Amino acid sequence: MVNITLAVDEDLKRELSEFNEVNWSAVIRKALRNHLRKLQIAEVIANKSKFTKDDVKEIGDLIKKGIAENHEIK
Repeated sequence: MVNITLAVDEDLKRELSEFNEVNWSAVIRKALRNHLRKLQIAEVIANKSKFTKDDVKEIGDLIKKGIAENHEIK
């Protein structure tokens, strides 16, 4: 198995050290595997899509506009 160095801030390091019984390497490995699977699934879906980048941008802009309108102060 290879090693990866991970940078975390002091606060997170301090909090992690409060739980010495946890195998943080195993937790991180599992999280990386899960995230990788999600990316792989998203890539398969995206590769089958007929949308262009412009289509995606337009849909994204419409979603952002709708969210902004829902959060306007009335």
